[in-house]
Amino acid sequence: MAASDIVVIMDFDKTIIDCDSDNWVVDELGATRLFNQLLPTMPWNALMDTMMKELHAQGTTIDDIVAVLKRTPIHPRVIRAIKSAHELGCDLKIVSDANVFFIETILEHHGLRGCFSEIYTNPSFVDEEGRLRIFPLHDFSKHLHGCHHPCPPNMCKGVVIERIQASLSAMEEKKTIIYMGDGLGDFCPSLNLRDGDYMLPRKDFPVWDLICKNRKQIQAEVCEWSNGEEFEHVLLHLISKISIGKSNTNDNTAQLYSEHCKLQTIPGAAYKAFTKTLYVPH
Repeated sequence: MAASDIVVIMDFDKTIIDCDSDNWVVDELGATRLFNQLLPTMPWNALMDTMMKELHAQGTTIDDIVAVLKRTPIHPRVIRAIKSAHELGCDLKIVSDANVFFIETILEHHGLRGCFSEIYTNPSFVDEEGRLRIFPLHDFSKHLHGCHHPCPPNMCKGVVIERIQASLSAMEEKKTIIYMGDGLGDFCPSLNLRDGDYMLPRKDFPVWDLICKNRKQIQAEVCEWSNGEEFEHVLLHLISKISIGKSNTNDNTAQLYSEHCKLQTIPGAAYKAFTKTLYVPH
């Protein structure tokens, strides 16, 4: 199996970038107090749409929002890892509860947009008045998505993964999925991963805690990571490991980052100690 038979699916907030993009924009634009006042009164996506309306009314422009997004913290090793995985031939996708405008602006700023074949997230657009509009991926005011796992009402990432898996199953070559995430919403897709896939939870973040408590429900191999350096190390090592293991060849591509690498895996026994879909084509 070459790296082209590997599909890498990543969350965005606190996985690719080192913060929550919604909170980052609100805080950097000085609207935290209003955000906290409105937070108990409406769903998250509606709140973000309202915040964009209020900021627009106060004179905040799209250029102001773009400038803030360009300052979003992202580890340079994460940037390097994404570019390396893409150059090796992996199919990279994003599944995120952020929104299209925030994600694409940040990716384009760092030269990463072309690395991703698909982005599944909440829709957003700039209207004729120059105001950013943000909407939920799943309109839960009409009907619920029906997931009983801790998914937000506007997005079940498990449903998104099922659709990706269905599209991959139509291909002749078997694909291996590597999923990277940090939040509660990343637990549901981890349950959909199969034997031979890999789940990479960010250590000491909500999805890691849930996996620790429900390890027997996860069929995929679990490999944790903590920071940008480990993001790069674990991801590229796995790509190399999968390529070597399936192809039984030792070409230069498969050997990339394969030497002196050690993964922190989470076997089932270790847990005894613990008592939106929008298709955006590139």
